[in-house]
Amino acid sequence: MLNFDYRNPTHIVFGKDRIAELDQLIPADARVMVTYGGGSVKRFGTLDKVLSALGSRHIVEFGGIEANPKFETLAKAATLAREESVDFLLAVGGGSVMDGTKFIALATKHEGDASSLLFHGFAPVPLDSKDVLPLGTIATLPATGSEMNAFGVISYQGGKFPVNHPSIYPTFSLLDPTLTFSLPKIQVANGVVDAFVHVLEQYATYPVDARVQDRTAEGIMRTLIEIGPVTVAEPENYQARANLMWSATSALNGMIGVGVPFDWTTHMIGHELTALFNIDHAQTLAVVLPSVWRIRSTQKQAKLLQYAERVWDITEGDEAARVEQAIVKTENFFQQVGLKTRLRDHDVTKEQISSVIDALEAHGMTALSESGDLDLDISREILEMAW
Repeated sequence: MLNFDYRNPTHIVFGKDRIAELDQLIPADARVMVTYGGGSVKRFGTLDKVLSALGSRHIVEFGGIEANPKFETLAKAATLAREESVDFLLAVGGGSVMDGTKFIALATKHEGDASSLLFHGFAPVPLDSKDVLPLGTIATLPATGSEMNAFGVISYQGGKFPVNHPSIYPTFSLLDPTLTFSLPKIQVANGVVDAFVHVLEQYATYPVDARVQDRTAEGIMRTLIEIGPVTVAEPENYQARANLMWSATSALNGMIGVGVPFDWTTHMIGHELTALFNIDHAQTLAVVLPSVWRIRSTQKQAKLLQYAERVWDITEGDEAARVEQAIVKTENFFQQVGLKTRLRDHDVTKEQISSVIDALEAHGMTALSESGDLDLDISREILEMAW
């Protein structure tokens, strides 16, 4: 197992009918900006419940945060937060709203061009913690795990840029599965696949004898396989949706990632597909992951064989056959919950693959994988196989 530090300060408030507890979770004298995306939180009454629970606090609303939140929108929110002397942020929505609110937390007190906060890669944004606003979240879409980590992804000038800082862990996250019952089926399917791939990118690398992390990751994946199709088909099945919600949170709250190598290749290529062709994030993952594994099966063989046996119960056949069978079962699972697994099914042409490679190069994604040896030629090979 590799050396690691681990800290997660987020207070999880899980279960039905917990919104009223906001009054105890946020300081009584806080000036609160409530952020959200489209109109669903209004249509289904969630926003009214939130505003009621906040009582007499000074409240500022900021709606319209997009899927794949745009820097320009978030900069407007940060300006409003400064003007209103906001000192607490409350995100009500899915991963995009939560990610965007984390950026607002970083940008509100920042002097100078807020776009400079985007260019630190996976290193923490160099801000003093006293200059970062505290935030909480109310998750309405189980998918990204943003409700229990210190990361976000922001869209800017045709690219998607990660940001992180130890002070943008939410102070609390309220997870009520019933708030997700009204989601369209495709968004639920996206959440299942997003969570599943988050686990895999921390798991399907090479062995380091991290037994607790491996077994926990395998448990999350088996849970998603069991309940994924159920929760898509039965949106008000509380137990299935509750297990999806906690699986998505657990997939990226840091616990399964301590002491192990990562491979974010699928995410990095997927980000460019989203930026260029407006394909839902999780749907890019369903397209890219199987081809990453087929191209990199030699480098990942030990963990893919472990995955085949422990997640899919595949024990028969030679090693190459078991790995391929596991990849096929993974593709079938993505399709079963409702996602496509080929680029051409998203109306991307073979000729457009070059534009993805150009974007990867422009954004410095020229040495991907757990070993840093996946260059642009291999990325092209992955995309061509995924077509």
